[in-house]
Amino acid sequence: MLKPMGGFTMLTRRQFIRNTLIAGAGLYALPSLAQNSNVTRLTILHTNDLHCHFEPFPENDPKYPGKGGMNRISAYVKQLRKYDPELLLLDSGDFSQGTPYYNFFKGEVVLKLMSEMGYNASTIGNHEFDSGLESFREVMQYASFPIISSNYDFSDTPINGMIKKHLVIERKDIRIGLYGLGIELQGLVGKSVCGNTKYLEPLEVALETEDYLRYQEKCDFIICLSHLGHEYDSPKISDVIMARETYETDLILGAHTHTFLNSPVEFTNKNKRPVVVNQVGWAALMLGQLEFFFENKRKTRIDLTPNKRVGE
Repeated sequence: MLKPMGGFTMLTRRQFIRNTLIAGAGLYALPSLAQNSNVTRLTILHTNDLHCHFEPFPENDPKYPGKGGMNRISAYVKQLRKYDPELLLLDSGDFSQGTPYYNFFKGEVVLKLMSEMGYNASTIGNHEFDSGLESFREVMQYASFPIISSNYDFSDTPINGMIKKHLVIERKDIRIGLYGLGIELQGLVGKSVCGNTKYLEPLEVALETEDYLRYQEKCDFIICLSHLGHEYDSPKISDVIMARETYETDLILGAHTHTFLNSPVEFTNKNKRPVVVNQVGWAALMLGQLEFFFENKRKTRIDLTPNKRVGE
């Protein structure tokens, strides 16, 4: 049954997910996927700050008329997987809050849709705390993918044991390590909703975790799912600082500042090696797509193609 809300038509959970998964076909032309047999190609798609924007903005929206929407991203990912079933789909947090779907269903609908889309992992943004950790614990049952947070200590909270500190995924012959970093909660998230969550200093955690993933887990490629923000005018920790101050992280997929990067940017880390940073705005208005190439498990080339603007 449809529930009208002053011009906004609210679908049931089942109706919405079904309609979304069949919508938006033909949004993008698929890239060429020809591969050299001696080279391993790793495709990474990523989002951030989705904020429950399942559908495009209205045609009369003053900034984004008819643009965006997870339905379009879903259709593109589905088509691309036909050619590259081992691609990774990642998210950097704040999938919660932002539309009436969240007001009515909290995180249930967005986590169901992200599961149907085949996300491989996400991290936690500050808006994942909005309805409290008890509510977050209840809706996490709808996530078929792991949620990673390395610098939030949830040991004295209702979601203790439900969040991974890090994750290792194998794709083709590449061993990929992932970790997640969240922003300082004090002054941003109230004690009433984050409870006894402890915030740990991100750079210290990153240095420890990337070292573990590289040398203990023997990862060939390390990704940070960051909800710290791209860059600030102050010394506040950010993705740009993380890129320059880490040693083993290869890719930082950012969020929180809603930064629209036209293309990924590259920095030099403490080991004098390249680290790529990307962020794709908010509200499913953009999709990041990166291609990394490996020979003998060593990264040899990166394609920094422009980010895709959804609905243009």
